[in-house]
Formats: sequence, C-alpha cells, structure tokens
Amino acid sequence: MDLEFGNCWGNSRKDSWKTILLLAYQSLGVVYGDLSISPLYVYTSTFAEDIEHSETNEEIFGTLSFVFWTLTLVPLFKYVFVVLRADDNGEGGTFALYSLICRHAKVSLLPNRQHSDEALSTYKMEEPPAKMNSMVKLLLEKYKALHTALLIVVLLGTCMVIGDGLLTPAISVFSAVSGLEVSMSRKHHQYAVIPITCFILVCLFALQHYGTHRVGFLFAPIVLAWLLCISTLGLYNIFKWNPHIYKALSPYYMFKFLKKTRISGWMSLGGILLCITGSEAMFADLGHFSYMAIQIAFTFLVYPALILAYMGQAAYLSNHHHLQISFYASVPESVRWPVIILAILASVVGSQAIISGTFSIINQSQSLGCFPRVKVVHTSDKIHGLAVMTVMLVTTCLTSLVIILCWHKPPIIALCFLLFFGSIELLYFSASLMKFCEGAWFPILLALFLMIIMFLWHYASIKKYEYDLHNKVSLDWLLALGPSLGIARVPGIGLVFTDLTTGIPANFSRFVTNLPAYHRILVFVCVKSVPVPHVPVAERYLVGRVGPPEHRSYRCIVRYGYRDVHQDIDSFESELVEKLSDFIQYDWYRARASNVSNNEDDGSCSNESSGHRLTVIGTMGLCEDSVQLASVSDVVEIDAPSGTRERRVRFAIDGDNEHDNDSESVTVHHQMQQELEDLYAGQESGIAFILGHSHVRAKPGSSVFKKLALNYGYNFLRRNCRGPDVALKVPPVSLLEVGMVYVL
Repeated sequence: MDLEFGNCWGNSRKDSWKTILLLAYQSLGVVYGDLSISPLYVYTSTFAEDIEHSETNEEIFGTLSFVFWTLTLVPLFKYVFVVLRADDNGEGGTFALYSLICRHAKVSLLPNRQHSDEALSTYKMEEPPAKMNSMVKLLLEKYKALHTALLIVVLLGTCMVIGDGLLTPAISVFSAVSGLEVSMSRKHHQYAVIPITCFILVCLFALQHYGTHRVGFLFAPIVLAWLLCISTLGLYNIFKWNPHIYKALSPYYMFKFLKKTRISGWMSLGGILLCITGSEAMFADLGHFSYMAIQIAFTFLVYPALILAYMGQAAYLSNHHHLQISFYASVPESVRWPVIILAILASVVGSQAIISGTFSIINQSQSLGCFPRVKVVHTSDKIHGLAVMTVMLVTTCLTSLVIILCWHKPPIIALCFLLFFGSIELLYFSASLMKFCEGAWFPILLALFLMIIMFLWHYASIKKYEYDLHNKVSLDWLLALGPSLGIARVPGIGLVFTDLTTGIPANFSRFVTNLPAYHRILVFVCVKSVPVPHVPVAERYLVGRVGPPEHRSYRCIVRYGYRDVHQDIDSFESELVEKLSDFIQYDWYRARASNVSNNEDDGSCSNESSGHRLTVIGTMGLCEDSVQLASVSDVVEIDAPSGTRERRVRFAIDGDNEHDNDSESVTVHHQMQQELEDLYAGQESGIAFILGHSHVRAKPGSSVFKKLALNYGYNFLRRNCRGPDVALKVPPVSLLEVGMVYVL
C-alpha cells in the first residue's frame, strides 16, 4: 500500500506540473493578448508630439529605460509577486479585492447579509493574531461614509475597465493594420488602413453574439507565435544595429531623459505607460487559470519577449534618426508581410480577451446589485492610457487594505506598498491628465456616465430593500388567513420572490388583498448574492419553515457567488422541489429523533423550526442500498448578531428503522409522507411565479437631485432593462406580477 501510495503521489505530482504548464500555455491567449501587442504602439505614441528623436540618442535610450523599469516594477514585482497572492478563493480582479475586504471588515453595503453566509466553505477568513485589532479596520467600520467611498473606488475601477474594453480593440487593431503604411505608398494607404480596421472591428463585435469558443483554441498559438516573432526580431536588431543597447537599461538614462526633455518628456510618459496595458488581466483572469501558471507564463516567456522586442526597436532607432518611428520600420522587408498578418491576428486576440473580461465584469456588477439587468451571452493612445492607470491605482489602494485587513500585516508595510507603487502610477496618471483636452476627457466622461448608472441602481436597490424591510408583514398575519376571511387555497406551488430573508414581503400581502387566494404550497424565495466568487451547489439552498407544518409554507434562500452563473428556470424548479423534499424528510426525522429521546410531541419540534431555524440542504450521494443521504447544516437564529450555532448531520431515510413500531414514530412517518405527497401534488398541478412589478417615486419633500435620480433616472433604467421575469426566464403562463409603488 505504501508503494502504491508513493507511485500515485509521484504520478499526481507529474500530472500536476503538466497541468500547470498546460494552463500557462493556455493563458497566453486569454491573459497576455493585450500586453503582448503593446510594442506595436509604445514608441510611436511616445514620440508622437512632445519629443523628437535626436542624434544623441538620449531620448530613445531614456524611453527604453523607462519601459524596462516600468515593465519590471509594475507587472513583474507588483502583480506577479504581490497582487496575485490577494486572490479570493482563486479568483482575482477588483471585485475579488472588494469581496475580501468586506468579509474581513463590516464595510459591505449588500443589504441581506446573514450570519449563516459565514458558514460557507468558500467564506474563508484568516483570523488576526491575538490582541491585534487594526485601527484601520475600526475606522472603516465606524463611518458609513467610508463604506460608500470604498464602493465608489471599486466602481471607478470597474467603470475604467469597461471603458478600456471599449477603447482597446480600436487602438490595437488600428496599430496592427498601420503596418500597411510602410509597405504601401502614402497615396494608397490612407484609403486602406481605416476601412480595413473598421471591417475587422465590425467582424470582431459581430462574433460576440455567437461566441468565440469555436476559434478560441487558436488564441494561445497565435500569441505564442507573436511573442516568439517579436523576441526573434529584437535579437536580430540588437546584434545587427547596436549590441551595447543593454547599457540603456540603467536608470541613469531616465534622469538624462527628463533633464533634457523636461516638461515635454514628462508629458510623453503617457505614451510609455502603454507598455503595461493588459497587466491588470493577469489578476482579473486569475480564476480561469492559477497563480503558478500565470507566474510561469509571464516570468519565463512574456516578460523576456517584451524586453527583447523593446530593446531591438531601440537598437534599430539608435542608428536610424530620420525615419518615421514605427514598429514595422525595424522589421526586415523580407518578412514584413507575414509579421503584419501575425500582428493583426494577435491584436484581434488581445481585443477579444478584454471584451470577454468586460462582459464578465458586467455580470459581477449585476450580482452585487450595481448594474441594471442586461443579457450577457457567455460565449487607446493617450485616451487608453488614462483608463489603464486609473484601474492600476484602484488595485494598489485596495491591495493596501487587503495587506492590513486580510493578511494582518503591520500598516507600515501596506503604507510602503501604497507609496512605492502609488507614486509610480501617479506619475503616469498625471502625465495622462495633461492630455485631457486632446482626448483624455473621453474615458473620464465614459467612466462618470457608467458610475452614475451603477451608483444610481445600487442606491435605489438599497432603498427598495429598506422599504420592504420596514413594510414586511408579520407571521401571525399569514397564519390568520383562512376560509373565515374568505381566503382560499388553490392547488399548486406558489413561489413568491423577494429580497427579504425574514418576514412576509409586502407584495404578497398586496397580492392576497386583491386576489383572496393563494397556493396550497407556498414558498418565499430569496435569490441573493454573497461576497464570495462561488457558492458550492451543495451549500446553495437554505431552507426553513414559515409557520407550522400543516400550513405548508416554506422559505428558501438561494445563494450565488459573484462569479456564479444562475441556473435556468426548468432545473431551478425541479431542484427547488428536490431540496424542499429533503428538508421535509430531515425536519420530520429530527422530530422523530427528538420524540424518541425526549418524549416531545411532533408539533413542538416542528414549530421550533418554524421560527428562526434554516437548514442548508445538499445531497452528498447514494449509499450501497440506494438510500439517499443528505448533508445538512443546521443554523439557528440566522439573523442574530452573535451566538449562531451550527450543527452538521447526515441522515438516511430507511423503512426498516428500529423505531418504526413506536406509535409516535409511525404517526410522524405518516405526517411526513402526507406532506411529501402534498408537495409532489402541488408540483403536478403547476408552479406559479409571483414577482413584484415595482415603480419608484421619491417621497414628498425630497431634494431635487433625489427626485431626478429616482423618478426619472432609475425608472428609465428599469423600463429599458430586463425585468426580473425575463432574467429568470419565467414562462409567461406561469407569471403573476404584483404592482408595487415604492415611495422612498
């Protein structure tokens, strides 16, 4: 057995390395597409207006030194060695950092948080050392204004990434196609470059509807071929034109560059920073690969290839002072056309990667209630630079908080990280802002527009939840409904969707008031997002009773992570009924066990569960005699601020139980079977979805800004975006909408 174990361990280790190397190879097409094509436009953008290439070569040497140290400090040191370690269960990106911070400090603005969420297996938290209570944490938790400020910073970074996704394809493809300028006369290329670029972009965005999975397998080979191509060209130019170009890597040339060019050199940094476009993708796409795979791919392939490419261009330009500065000028004429074709393909891959990332971020924003419901099919020169630096500054600030709150390091370490990398990024950010009137205003305007939409949607969602919370109906009101009040129970299952995790929502009371009937099986469903990337399927459903067993009313909380894809409505219906069945069996099993041990009657146990007791239902598998086992975590008083008790049990439903001869056990078993029969009968009769159709209005006396935001802004977004019924794909024949006016 030991020998077999050793062999298995050795094979798994070998397979593990194979897997890591395969992931590193695949990451080239997804993560590094944008970063790898930056040599196409960095030198061109740097020398576009502010500085000129002189005979002394001080400008080109200084630019190379800036490029080398920027690539070394930001993507390599900051992202590969620090930021990538700030993952959220293997996921990266702005929302991952925000999720980590929200779990370690009470700064989340998500309204329906529960203590039972902390029992999720993906809700990992590192406990701080004894007697360590960070002042930063206390300060953040104390002031709600800081919670809002933190959310605004996250939204700013998110909006800049979305803006980057709109700008990058045009810039990347245009830079690749501009190689035709070198191979065609000026008279002809002006009629070719822009039309070809537009045609490629139209085709690229048209493909988004159909998905790119059919050609996705080509992405990694294209980027790999491109990286090998530019590194080979770099080595060729170094040895042919200037073998001593490596001396320009010294920081001394940066100071000489700034000393000679002064303010013009500082303004040209907006072009140099383009060498790190796409660096954020290493962190944002971490969940698709692994830390080790991304680290290996960048450190041993992407980084050396980019450095060689920039050094080769600088070596060529150091001996050609009167040519137009262009990447293709340094490409030998004999291989220029193949390089142009490969560059266009690489630019398309890089553009596709950031477009897909933008769709993913919009999905995450919707999960956190910060973006209107839209359909997402799973399938920039000076302007571009400002968006890139803003995202990196946001990442630096959030990572500094993670260092203190999550890693529990001394604040001085976080401060050093913030000052060192923040100062570098602020330098480039200030240089980009100098181009505000020349086009840098566009990403700022775009980000501001997106931020207004996201913050407005989030603000109205929070206010609607608070309104529902204050206007919810008591359990006694629900239990009092009956024939004496003219209320009838009709066959079927009624799913009442609400954001509340406790109480009876006001839209249900309005429904019963206008239509004095409701279904025999009533389920209050809350579909909520929790601050984790993924919720395991076995821990997704939190089920409990609303009232005594004979009332046949339940509460089901369905939890998703911000990266989870919501299931379709057909599988949701069947799975919900399955989880309710498991819960009913467990609840009566608990009642029977309680009766046997404590001689308690049936109702007392079930009534206890009807108060504040919710249960996580997850099927673990089948045993040999086909008896279904369920892993159940019992959570008591989930809304209590402290003292949450958790118990995990495994039970088997078996007809040969030794207690079945007990009259009380027989009674419990009969009641359980009757409740299960009612559930399945309701499923056969049909399932109805009861959703609120809301209209928001600012209350009298509100400010003009609030009236404009709610009466016009939010209602416009609500009318022109997907409704909850469309998002849930509810069949129209099964839909019941309840009109609600929210006066906020």
